[in-house]
Amino acid sequence: MQEKLFALDIGTRSVVGIILEKEQECYKIVDILSKEHSERAMLDGQIHDVLAVSKIIAQIKKRLEETHGPLKKVSVAAAGRALKTERAEMTIKIGGKPLLTREDVLHLEFGAVQEAQSIVAKQNNSQSTYYCVGYSVLYYHLDGQELGSLLDQSGDEASVEIIATFLPKVVVESLLAALKRADLEMQALTLEPIAAINVLIPASMRRLNVALVDIGAGTSDIALTDSGTVIAYGMVPIAGDEITEAISDHLLLDFPHAEQAKRDLTNQEQIQVTDILGFATDISSAEIFDAIHPALDRLAESISSEILSLNNAKAPKAVMLVGGGSQTPELPRLLAQKLNLPENRVAIRGIDAIQNLEISDMIQKGPELVTPIGIAIAADQNPIQYISVTVDGRPIRLFDMERTNVGDCLLTAGIRVSSLYGKPGMAKIVHINGHQITLPGQQGEKSRITLNGFEASLDTEVRNADIITTTKGADGASPDTAIRDLLDGQMNKTVTVNGSKHTISAVILRNGAPVTGDERIEDHDQIVCRMEETIQGLLKATKPELLTSLQPFSFQLNGQDTRIRTLTGRITKNGLETKSAYSFEEGDEIVIKPSDPPTLGHICNELKIQQSCSIPIFFEDEKIILSQKLAEFRRGGVLMDENEKIFAGDSLTLSQQKPEPFIFQDLFRHIDIDIPAQGNSRFVLIKNDQETTFHETISPGDRLNIHWPATV
Repeated sequence: MQEKLFALDIGTRSVVGIILEKEQECYKIVDILSKEHSERAMLDGQIHDVLAVSKIIAQIKKRLEETHGPLKKVSVAAAGRALKTERAEMTIKIGGKPLLTREDVLHLEFGAVQEAQSIVAKQNNSQSTYYCVGYSVLYYHLDGQELGSLLDQSGDEASVEIIATFLPKVVVESLLAALKRADLEMQALTLEPIAAINVLIPASMRRLNVALVDIGAGTSDIALTDSGTVIAYGMVPIAGDEITEAISDHLLLDFPHAEQAKRDLTNQEQIQVTDILGFATDISSAEIFDAIHPALDRLAESISSEILSLNNAKAPKAVMLVGGGSQTPELPRLLAQKLNLPENRVAIRGIDAIQNLEISDMIQKGPELVTPIGIAIAADQNPIQYISVTVDGRPIRLFDMERTNVGDCLLTAGIRVSSLYGKPGMAKIVHINGHQITLPGQQGEKSRITLNGFEASLDTEVRNADIITTTKGADGASPDTAIRDLLDGQMNKTVTVNGSKHTISAVILRNGAPVTGDERIEDHDQIVCRMEETIQGLLKATKPELLTSLQPFSFQLNGQDTRIRTLTGRITKNGLETKSAYSFEEGDEIVIKPSDPPTLGHICNELKIQQSCSIPIFFEDEKIILSQKLAEFRRGGVLMDENEKIFAGDSLTLSQQKPEPFIFQDLFRHIDIDIPAQGNSRFVLIKNDQETTFHETISPGDRLNIHWPATV
């Protein structure tokens, strides 16, 4: 069965009505009717005079009904120049939250769309409502790192960047008003750039970076595709009329005759025109091209500049031209030059390029009909219809996209999605041992959304007449934390000291007052926690008497306190020697072993005191050690031997003398002299085979002797 489709292309200069018949996947053009506005009822694609536009629509409807019967519903398109495209980013803190859910990600995306909506309104100094007709996610970021998806992720900060397209509400409302006055009901709505793209650029081609330019009478609409979607829309207020006016000025023609002359230039080398004074002139097309070249260059420059601006300052892979103004002579070649593209990458596309379309020989196959036919086909294949939904008791109307969800309704109702989530609880700032710590509050709860009385989410699909209610999520609570939860390490340690178990506890102060650690933290608390960390501190708290044995050995020497720092007690921890300044842990076994009393000789070595000096000599070939006292120690007046032990606190006196050179006479303190039996008392002292005296200095290794002369 054949299905009849009625569509209108309401343009700046004219309104085109078209009737298609659809059979399975093929379309047949049944009738086309175009009628120009009698006055400037349209400006830049926006209806400014609803009555005048509705009058033209009614006339086209009446003419078509004479042939095809009653027409009650029609598909129309909103002008691409009215679309606003904007990028926006939304960032939220997610620290302490569980893994991100689909609802969390949607909340983030819709927040970014609303941010883009606000930017569009501010840039256009407009208080009017903007419908979001679609958005795409460009990037997800988690803690600054780009990700393909945020689902089931966790971290500190998540963000999303989107590109969204908006349509002013007034554009749609004026279309509805004009249709209603012509006794027509909007069956479906599409967007002019989407209409042309859908019929000329199949989905398989949209991954390519292609520009589609719809050049009309007063404006040139631009749409760009890349990565499988439409990435940007734009418009320049210059089009075919700019060239028509240049021809009119040069040849002194009225506007309709100049428009006809422009069309003749495309297929004739010489044309004949009659100016406003009635003079007929034959003139070559080449001469006219030279005269209107500045206007052609301005048009090409304006279109190419806007394409580069929308496409991040780079030329697309190809440019497709549609619309009546695309037939402007030399325009494709000039555009190719401006964009640094080969000439075969800029082409005019007519309706013969539309797939599955049957065209009668009676119908012109030019590019001016691409958009009207595209409107009919796009409205059939991808219609955008209106639905009415109630949000929190307020009725709203919005476009019914392929799958309109609760989030779309909240956007249209102007409800900030972010405001539905409960606020995070107030953080607390505390100082622990002088270091500032911020305790974040608990995350707020997500909102409760119902659809027709049943639980729903932002992604739940909605239908006409649905009722949505929202309840703001509860705010998060401030952190409820015990003091001890903020303190590192154990609050108690049990250790063994010389075989006895001892438990030592930390001292905790809050704002100067002692606490147990179980109290709850309050904002701006000053917490001080002191736990004995060294073995010395442990002994001070448990067995202070053992500290004495770790002190340097001390005694009195000639009335002065004297300390031997190398003579202290030994400390072992778990069998290994350690020091009192080192730390201890739970379960350690610590042994303190006092040092043994040192001998006098040990003390002299530590104090670098030389008790005596000696030299080796030989007497009668026998080695003898000569010595002399340099230091004498007395305890209680009693002379001490170097092997005697000294005890802590002993009082000693020391007398010292400087070392003197050894003389021969010192020998007699170390040996016994045998006097000969003959009783001869005369003798001779010999040193190294030389006669010497009692006071002769001797040195180490000297050989001494006493010679007794024989009695005569």
